[in-house]
Amino acid sequence: MDKSYKLILISDIAIENLFTGLFSIASQLSAADYLSALLIQINSILSSTIKFLGELTINNPITTALLLAAGTGSRLRPLTLDAPKCLTEVGGEPILGRLVETLRLQGIKRLVVVTGYLDDCIHEFLEINAADMQVDYVFNPVYSTTNNIYSLWLAREVIEEPFVLIESDLVFEESMLESMLTPDRIAISNILPWMNGTVVELNAQQGVKAFHVSHDVNDELRYKTVNIYSFSSQSWQKVIKRLDSHIADKRVNEYYETVFADMVADGSLELESVFFDENKWYEIDCLKDLHQAELMFPQTAQFGLSETVRLGHIKSHSPANSALFIAPVNNLLVSDNIISINKTVPDKNL
Repeated sequence: MDKSYKLILISDIAIENLFTGLFSIASQLSAADYLSALLIQINSILSSTIKFLGELTINNPITTALLLAAGTGSRLRPLTLDAPKCLTEVGGEPILGRLVETLRLQGIKRLVVVTGYLDDCIHEFLEINAADMQVDYVFNPVYSTTNNIYSLWLAREVIEEPFVLIESDLVFEESMLESMLTPDRIAISNILPWMNGTVVELNAQQGVKAFHVSHDVNDELRYKTVNIYSFSSQSWQKVIKRLDSHIADKRVNEYYETVFADMVADGSLELESVFFDENKWYEIDCLKDLHQAELMFPQTAQFGLSETVRLGHIKSHSPANSALFIAPVNNLLVSDNIISINKTVPDKNL
């Protein structure tokens, strides 16, 4: 049975039972008592409906992805002198190209991309390589002096639906993303020596118990965050309020994990863990990381795509266009607004 039809049927039955029951006892109650009983029954119906809608949302896979791609990638120079880090090749394919193809295969329909450094390159790459998706852009004009907490905060204006948050310097096996397309989850893995940064502790139900900004690689009770999260609309609104507070306090150079950590600690955010195979994902921050990632993901056929797109020193393959594509490099940023939101093609007049 279609779930929306089921909801209507349940509501109709509940309302019919409500009035049948109330009419049968109406003569025995005063007006005040009758109104009180009516309100109690209506509240019960509303609670049941809200619960059902919540289950309906959870059972529907996420179709929106938020990609953070504003940073300069300074530790990957000289590769990032003429293109943003997300367009660095791993195994012959740009990181962003891999992400887009993975998201497409997992049913993602909308991309929200926070850009900054050399944003024109990303616009033009996605114009070709994500032509079948809805692509919205948010521009971070202070990308060089802020951290990812600020880029995430900027996205609050354009996302209301459940979404998956992904850092754009990640490569991973496509199939592992499927379990992340349910709201309020966090991707984690067992810790390997190369890994650094935020780790988490889990409770008995495999939910996140606490975040930690550093770790001991021998600590078996902690797990590395992969930097992929999913959020329901309700959780996202709670996160936005915390982000607002941090930004108002000028805490723009922190990681967004500080917000998640505080919220998990006070019980306002619950995240279920999803384990990624520690040998099937890599975060690329420096040239050594890039080398290791290419050993993990060696060059293969480029997702079955035949057309070539060139972007500076980056080579990609386009599923949408057969023409050779030359993208500008080292262009000046086109916006000095705090937020610039565009559909697929940026407005050059900004």
